[in-house]
Amino acid sequence: MRKLILATTLICLSLPALQGCVPVVATGVGAGALMIVDRRPGETYLADEAIEIRSLNRINEKFGDKVHVNVTSYNMKVLLTGEVPDAGIRNELERAIAGVTNVKGVINEVQVAAISSFSARSNDTYITSKVKARFIDANKFQANHVKVVTEAGAVYLLGLVTRKEGDDAAEIARTTAGVKKVVRIFEYIEFKDAQRLDNRPPEDTQGKPAEGK
Repeated sequence: MRKLILATTLICLSLPALQGCVPVVATGVGAGALMIVDRRPGETYLADEAIEIRSLNRINEKFGDKVHVNVTSYNMKVLLTGEVPDAGIRNELERAIAGVTNVKGVINEVQVAAISSFSARSNDTYITSKVKARFIDANKFQANHVKVVTEAGAVYLLGLVTRKEGDDAAEIARTTAGVKKVVRIFEYIEFKDAQRLDNRPPEDTQGKPAEGK
């Protein structure tokens, strides 16, 4: 299992350079491997992928290159990070994403600031990779259960986790070189619920138990 987690983590770490293109993983073998080790039901996992696609399309249509916004959907709650030119656009952006199908909530962490440089985004990608690698090295929880998003040195942590898993993840992220602050956006679950989710049968792409497995 740990080899599978490492493999899927490495897939995830290759994605930040393609921000806005996350759904690339949602096809073929990649999606199946990631879904198997995810605590979300399969249908929710796919709904999150669809939310990201629709949200990015809406942002591109409404704002074009005036903004730099990253969209991360987890359990149908959307985290927005990046930069916009003014508060009006920031508020308009939040309203636009709140109206996307299946979105249950929006956490708007977008900053009113100049659009970040390529070097700044590359540094954020590097920080994300370091945090994820340290999760694996620490081996205190399954690294794939915590999604890491980095923007301007701020690390946002998402996932369905127990309180201890969340505390461990936050401490590891906080003590990673280059991290300026850590923001928890977890949904906390009880230990027994975490065990149940981790041991449930594999699901097909419709979120139902796969037959014959």
